[in-house]
Amino acid sequence: MHVLVVHNRYASAQPSGENKVVDQEVALLREAGHRVGVFERRSDDIAGRSLAGKAALPLLVPWNPAVRAELAARLRTERPDVVHVHNVFPLLSPAVLAACADAGVPAVATLHNYTQVCPPGTLRRDGRPCTECVGTAPLPAVRHGCYRNSRLATVPLAVSMSVNRRRWWTGVERFFCISAAQRDVLVRAGMPTGRLGVKHNFVPEPGVVRAGPGEHLLYLGRLAEAKGVRLLMAAWDEIAAGGGVGVPLVIAGTGPLEREVAAWAAGRDDVRYAGLYDPAECRQAVARSVAVVAPSTWLEAFGLVVVEAMAAGVPTVAAGHGAFVELVEDGVTGLLHRPGEPGSLASCVRRIAADPDRNRDMGQAARRRYERDFSPAVGLERLLEGYRTAIAGRSALARGGDLRASRGDGDSR
Repeated sequence: MHVLVVHNRYASAQPSGENKVVDQEVALLREAGHRVGVFERRSDDIAGRSLAGKAALPLLVPWNPAVRAELAARLRTERPDVVHVHNVFPLLSPAVLAACADAGVPAVATLHNYTQVCPPGTLRRDGRPCTECVGTAPLPAVRHGCYRNSRLATVPLAVSMSVNRRRWWTGVERFFCISAAQRDVLVRAGMPTGRLGVKHNFVPEPGVVRAGPGEHLLYLGRLAEAKGVRLLMAAWDEIAAGGGVGVPLVIAGTGPLEREVAAWAAGRDDVRYAGLYDPAECRQAVARSVAVVAPSTWLEAFGLVVVEAMAAGVPTVAAGHGAFVELVEDGVTGLLHRPGEPGSLASCVRRIAADPDRNRDMGQAARRRYERDFSPAVGLERLLEGYRTAIAGRSALARGGDLRASRGDGDSR
């Protein structure tokens, strides 16, 4: 199969689960013998733009005509079987869908977050879940300045969501939702149910699995409020006040709360702030964990770190909402805490660290779940199944158009 992947890469200064997923899928397809091209823009390049170029950028978020022309020309030259769209913000825009239509190539899209129904894509405001814009015009997002706490910065996203809603819903043959929880939200928002399929992200074999009880608890990810970092610090302070759990907490990552986390960890022997790990260090840190902690306060659409822990045979303590509820079987492959409650998080951490035998059984069950649902073989088959569905759908549409034209009942507008 010939696939063209379309993606706006997030800034390299911050860890990006989406960038990782895109790279892993491209590698998976190529290793399986498929031909894969990439059409991309990089947010890192924004810094090198002229002042006028930066000022014009918000105008291109809803629609970038130059991208439409460039991509359409490439599609006509290369004639891929399918285009796989990932992130289009801020440099690509939904104009990529028009390019696919121009060239007559079917498109699929992975929905990594909630940008179809929420301008910042988080379903979160002021530290709490928010669905005020779901199924309606995104005026509340502008009023509250939901993107970067700025009304001005939110406007291009809100405009894009409003003017391109119909183009997304009709221009994409198959949407890949990365969890059933995400799909449920999008169905309630009115997205076309028949085009929404669930395709969990896969995780490559890590090459290392846990061999003993583990040396530490691990938080691995972006250091941001929505990821539950402050919640974790509060819970760990409660644990420390009660005598600890016998192993330290390791926090690895970077983000807006980095200074706060580093200051909190400084001088303590029960906490270590490790900074940003490279991929090999991440795999080793996960495999040496008693458990991986994922205390997000926002409704995660997936939860890559949870599945990475499963692959290494390590249980997880995760917030009991969003996609975590379908990824973590409470009491079997890990524990779910009450979202936003430090006391509940502290209790689950104590429980998962207190019984090595039960912890081992949870880790083994987590590994079996990974092999069944999140391995590369499973990921490849689900990816190709979605591509086949999109290609068949576009072919049926084309046949229908040819039939109407032969009968003289086509739309002449």
